[in-house]
Amino acid sequence: MIARTITTVVAISALLMAGFPAFVAAQDVPGIKICTVEKTMERRTSCLQSNVDFLQKTIAKLASDHQHKLDAANRQIEALKGSVAGLRKIVDDLQATQKKMAEDAKKPAAKDGGK
Repeated sequence: MIARTITTVVAISALLMAGFPAFVAAQDVPGIKICTVEKTMERRTSCLQSNVDFLQKTIAKLASDHQHKLDAANRQIEALKGSVAGLRKIVDDLQATQKKMAEDAKKPAAKDGGK
């Protein structure tokens, strides 16, 4: 009984697999095709045109994707430039305060030394 079930499953699988490649071959899958196998000039030309169309679409998609990445990077650079400008202002303020405190510390010491 089990052997008969296994045989039936194998037979059905074989039939499905035999019909599957014919079904897949009938579909036009986007991608680069080997055009040298075509016998007639019209089919070869069509195949080459299909390859050219695929490559142009791929290049356009990649260009668009890279442009989006560049735009995002430029936005991030501009945000970082703003942050750097803010930090420079803080550093300048701190240096000015430090310089003022150093000058203030020298004044009393100079007054005490003169007495």
